[in-house]
Amino acid sequence: MTALLDLLAAIGRGLFAVLSAAGAVTLFALQAVSHIVRPPFYPRLLLRQMLEIGYFSLPVVALTAIFSGMVLALQSYTGFARFSAEGAVATVVVLSITRELGPVLAGLMVAGRIGAAIAAELGTMRVTDQIDALTTLSTNPMKYLVVPRVVAATLVLPMLVVVADILGVLGGFIVGVAKLEFNPGAYMARTWEFLEAQDVISGLVKAAVFGFVIALMGCYQGYHSKGGAQGVGAATTNAVVSASILILTFNYVITELFFAR
Repeated sequence: MTALLDLLAAIGRGLFAVLSAAGAVTLFALQAVSHIVRPPFYPRLLLRQMLEIGYFSLPVVALTAIFSGMVLALQSYTGFARFSAEGAVATVVVLSITRELGPVLAGLMVAGRIGAAIAAELGTMRVTDQIDALTTLSTNPMKYLVVPRVVAATLVLPMLVVVADILGVLGGFIVGVAKLEFNPGAYMARTWEFLEAQDVISGLVKAAVFGFVIALMGCYQGYHSKGGAQGVGAATTNAVVSASILILTFNYVITELFFAR
């Protein structure tokens, strides 16, 4: 009986911890969103963050997308050849890239690069009292540190996903034409035949949500970091892990909203 009570107590503590963390993140997100529309604004900080998050993330996103498209074309051809349906390769590649792989892989790559960087930067500022110094100087840390990063990530991730979609489809086209010996015109015709605006729009909506989540979790973990260098390391790890989990969670939710029948 005692063991059962201990088990229930442990489950209860874990549940309360999860709910408490979810509530704290939600309040932090609401506070960040409320500051987006209120002055003062920092356009130079916003542009700098857009450059850091968007432009400098292009290489890793581009390489991930083009090789994912190439592998997807090979794997699709191998599977469809068993059913004499090789012609569906182009359709599968473009729908998979625009609906799922483009936004999800770009989101995960940016989470690993930017989420960790944001958490480390803000965490270092927290443990060295730089955030408290901003408050002393009558500068709102939420507006100065969090809002530019959240807005920039929300705006630029859809741009990165557009690039990822194009390069992913290009990777599939290269493999399809050069290795699988598809006719280039026929491959492109099949690519455009079944692609709809909703497929691309759903991916861009996912990208905007993923960008918000990545920046939010990086800012939240770094902003509440404590315990010196060890705390900054923990905040960095937690930012990447939590952002990745939320990306996969919201990916399902948005897919359900767009494509559930």
